[in-house]
Parts: sequence; structure tokens; C-alpha cells
Amino acid sequence: MNIGDLTAMFVAVGCNRLYAKILAENDNSKNQVYLGPDFSALSLFPNQGIITDGNPQKPIYKAKLDFWWLSPHGSLANAQGAKLILYPQYPEVRFSGFLLGCHNAPNKLLNQRLKNRVLFMGVANDGKIIGFVADGESILSAEFRAKHLAPTIGVFVELILPVSSAADSPRLGLLKELRRIHELGWIASKRLSREGKVLPCNAQNCGGYTLEAELGVTPNGRSEPDFLGYEVKQTTVPSFDRLDSGVITLMTPEPTGGIYSEDGPEKFVREFGYADKKGRVDRMNFGGIFRTGKRHDGTSLTLKLHGYDKGKIADKDGSIALVDDFGRVAASWDFVGLMKHWARKHAHAVYVPSMMRSDPVRAYRYSENVRLTEQPDFIRLLDAFDAGVIYYDPGIKLEMASSSKPKIKLRSQFRIKSRHIPAIYGKVETIDVSSMQ
Repeated sequence: MNIGDLTAMFVAVGCNRLYAKILAENDNSKNQVYLGPDFSALSLFPNQGIITDGNPQKPIYKAKLDFWWLSPHGSLANAQGAKLILYPQYPEVRFSGFLLGCHNAPNKLLNQRLKNRVLFMGVANDGKIIGFVADGESILSAEFRAKHLAPTIGVFVELILPVSSAADSPRLGLLKELRRIHELGWIASKRLSREGKVLPCNAQNCGGYTLEAELGVTPNGRSEPDFLGYEVKQTTVPSFDRLDSGVITLMTPEPTGGIYSEDGPEKFVREFGYADKKGRVDRMNFGGIFRTGKRHDGTSLTLKLHGYDKGKIADKDGSIALVDDFGRVAASWDFVGLMKHWARKHAHAVYVPSMMRSDPVRAYRYSENVRLTEQPDFIRLLDAFDAGVIYYDPGIKLEMASSSKPKIKLRSQFRIKSRHIPAIYGKVETIDVSSMQ
């Protein structure tokens, strides 16, 4: 078997991405397999949820995988105990449990110390992870090592899989769609309803809605990528010569703890909000810019990182929290929930600049230069919060506040300036979609 044969086998079992790593001698079932000095591996391989383990002083996180071994004959065998283990105190990620519960696993290659083995891990369309190990003395291993390929994603080399059509390549399919949208020029502002009906849009955030409508993306609250496995982000810029200007809404998770979660958003707004500053009657708001460590005078709350210290997670129950002057937690977002959201939804993202005009009607056009990002390491994200690069910018309002049936609108959002995007990803690539064939 050679590499061409193997990649064809991965395509045959539904894989759209393939990664490879030369194993060290101590990469085995006893010592676990080392997958990198950060959490970027979590974004490469879909998991079935993250749980905490260990004592508070030495926390670890575990992420179960839907993992299968691929045999040389093309059959699959499920390894039910396979999981990623994240050690935040180092930090690093290791692969464990990959031989447990599997009768046809490559035990002889992975339960002892051996040289020159190569581990291949493919990602299938349905979220399965497909693994294959090449013997260190095999033609396959020799061919791979002879290529002298440097890792491109963490400790992994990404191998290009053969495709039968553009539809088989998520990256190519995305870029061709963005080229089509760029070539449309000015597009009347619009949005899609949940039922897929095209509706007019006349709000400040319609640039994103218009782009999503062109891509056929309907609004949803799921923590899943938007289009062909990519999270799609738009930012309005004054000119396509200033692509790094503008602010991007990075994610919009609701708080998972504190008064907001335990007693409800209404009580949260009544206690920490303020009367509408534009004089709109019977309305309370909660808004402003909240950066880590800086007290917000309008709400008397301070954004803090709990359980994070100098690039390391020190507490398995750590969180990003809004805290009042008495130490009460008004709202918080636990690290586990944010980690799941960040790794899953931002594993592959695209950032698209747009320009807006309001005459004769609101319309948008989209730049030919877009940024593709990968490796959304969670430690990088926390570093950005710690530095104030990412900030909380809510827009929560309580209308008819004195009535028996007040109406509340929720909008919790974390934002970042466009120029800081490279700080939170391991890989950022600028692509001119007009050059796509």
C-alpha cells in the first residue's frame, strides 16, 4: 500500500480531511499519544462533549470521540474508549483509550515502543474520526517520511484528499461561492427567515444577514458552523483598502451561571441595568463595553477571569464572570461551555469584509479578499480576554418594565477588532477569491 492507496481508502469511508503524524517511540497505549502543546487538536477532531475530571488544583478535560480504526482491507472497527485528554496545566492534548473495546485495533503497533510509525486520522462528513497506523518498516511509512513534510497544523501534516468534484472540497466550494457573491456587486439588504423565506433587512447588522442569505444560511441558535463546515463572519469596513478596520461579533453565548442564569435575565437587568439613556419610556437597558479587570461604572460590574493564570487554566470550574463590588457573580460563562463552542463552531472560519450604502436602498457588496482561519486554540482565546482584546458588548433591553408582562430582548456578545483576529488563531490565510477558477 502507498499513500495514494491509503488516501483513496479514506475518501471511500467518507472522510473530507486527513491528518498525519510520525509517532514517537513513547506514543503508545500506555503513555497516550501526544497531539500538541496546546488545545488546537480539539478543533480538528469533532467530539461528543467535554467533561471535567481531576481535582480542582490539577484539572483535566476529557472529550470522547466517535473513533474507528480502518483496516488495510477497508473495513472499520469502533474503538469505544477513544478520547482526547486536555491537560491545561502544561498545556497539552493527548489521545487515549484508542485500543479499548475494539477487537480489530492495531494493538501490536500501539502497545509497545516502536520507531517510525505514522498515525493517520481522517475526519468523516458524519463526525466520525477514522484512524490508521502504518508500521515503521512499511513502504507506506517510508514513503511518508521521505517526503520530509513539516507539520502545518499543530503536530499534524494535513494531506490533500483526492476529490471527484468541487462539491467534495469544502474549502473550494466556500471560496467559489464567495467569488460569486463578490462578483454580484451591490446586493440589496436582506435576510432569511427560519423557514427560508427572503425578507427585507434594514438594521445595522444586515451585512451578515445578507451574506448568509446569499449562502442559503437560515438563522439558528446551534453551535455549529454555518456553511460547508465553516463559520462565516462579516465585518463592515469604510473601504476595501482598509480590510483590518471594523469590529466583529465573535460569538454570542448566553451566560451559564450567576444571577443571570439562576434568577433570570429580567432580575439581572432590574438589578444591574439602567433607565434608557435616550428617554424611551418604561425601558431598562444593560449595555456597554466590559474588558477584563476594568470596572464598568454604569453597571458597577467588573469582567474577571476566574481560574486562569498566566496562560494556564488553574481551576477546572473556571469561568469568565461579571462580578459586582461585593464579589457576587452577576453572570458567568464556564470554561467548559466556551471551549465546546469555540472548538466546534470556529474549527474553520472565514472573515469577509463588506461595504454598505444606504442610497437608494440599503445594500452591501463583499470584498474579493477574505481571511480563512484554523486552529482556534482555547488558551489563545483566554489570553485575548486577559489582554482586553476580546470584550463583552451586550445589548439587553427590558421594555414595558413596569407592566405585568414586560418584554425582554437578549443579546450577549463577545467582540473583537478585525485587526486582532490573528491573535486568536494558529493559522490565518488571506485569499483573493476573484482568482478562483
